[in-house]
Amino acid sequence: MPNAVNQVAFIDDDADLRGANVQTLQLAGFEVLPFDSAEAALAGLPAQFRGVVVSDIRMPRMDGRQLFRRLRDQDADLPVILITGHADVAEAVEALHEGVYDFVAKPYAAERLVSSIRRALEKRRLVLENRQLRADAQSAQGDWPLIGQTPVMERLRATLRQLAEAEVDVLLEGETGVGKALAARALHSWSRRRDREFVAVDCAALPATMIESELFGHELGAFSGAVRQRIGRLQTADRGTLFLDEVETLPAQAQGKFLRVLEEREVTPLGGNVARTLDVRIVAAAKTDLAEAVRKGLFREDLFHRLDVVRLRIPPLRERRADVPLLFGHFVARAAERFGRTIPPLGDAVRWRLLHHDWPGNVRELAHFAQRVALGMDDPGPAPSPDEPAPSLPRRVAAYEVHLIEEALAGCHGDVRSALEILGIPRKTFYDKLERHGVDINAFRAP
Repeated sequence: MPNAVNQVAFIDDDADLRGANVQTLQLAGFEVLPFDSAEAALAGLPAQFRGVVVSDIRMPRMDGRQLFRRLRDQDADLPVILITGHADVAEAVEALHEGVYDFVAKPYAAERLVSSIRRALEKRRLVLENRQLRADAQSAQGDWPLIGQTPVMERLRATLRQLAEAEVDVLLEGETGVGKALAARALHSWSRRRDREFVAVDCAALPATMIESELFGHELGAFSGAVRQRIGRLQTADRGTLFLDEVETLPAQAQGKFLRVLEEREVTPLGGNVARTLDVRIVAAAKTDLAEAVRKGLFREDLFHRLDVVRLRIPPLRERRADVPLLFGHFVARAAERFGRTIPPLGDAVRWRLLHHDWPGNVRELAHFAQRVALGMDDPGPAPSPDEPAPSLPRRVAAYEVHLIEEALAGCHGDVRSALEILGIPRKTFYDKLERHGVDINAFRAP
């Protein structure tokens, strides 16, 4: 079945009327599935029919209202439009109270029926869209926190699972908001240390005067104000995992002491004389290039090489655009549940933002946007300035075409034959579009 919500099942036992209406609806741009009886429609329509149903109310054996009730039992949200004679108007009104979407009384102008079907198809599209959001959110739970179906995310998950069981320290690199902390937690959760502590330290949030005490701990009286003993984060993470976020912000003195901890796997609290042995895994994260920080003299070279046992880059969202709908579906479903709301229908402004925004704040920005959408605050941003007109229709169509091509390539891991089947276009047209839009097919192929 096509993905587009454009199908109309038309049921009428009168062959002449059925033929005339089918022709009218086809000329209006609908894909029409004609049936000569309610029984034939029930047998011929798939259980997950994506379109709408139009049926004459007066038919032998099973009438339109009986057909509606059977269809309602299968899918309560399926729009059904009844065609009635003048004498059946009262019955049609009763059917509206049962849940029939609309009725059209004979004789009717073609535009009256077409207009009702267009409204019903729009409602159907929104219902199916919301169902897909819920399904995406549900399917994503198993892979949370690393949601994504693009090859780059599948490779990242596979690498993290492989590393999780290895007793090596890991350096995570990536822009703000890409999910470095979530990747670190995945390393912990998928490892043998999962039942021990996962201790996260935001190095940038700690004052320089406190960071050594936080990391290494201190003894009573170690310094002015040390009125009690403090167990440091390193010791708390013993036999577990210590996650150092924004490790590039560690003060120089703390870098030297931390290097010794990494080399010797033991920690001495401030003011103490006895070293305590540690069994801890270190996962460090940096939002800047640590090698460049070393070259600028902002980070110790020996500490960098000690942390750089295994380095993983978490890709920004703009490099895996095909994952945006899946991520958005997950976030908006969670937000709707949290706020006690139903998932709202997505307006054109929201779709446009999902397709075209670069998401400089990455997954975190997308999650916040989903929360606003769930609250009904779906303004995609300021309107274009007079000097920056809105994109033209050809640009919008081209951008949407790129999205569909990338989505198809991501779904089949760059396999051309499968992509051609999904898109339904000739091979030459496919390659012409790749060249015109600058789509790199190799980016979607697994190594």
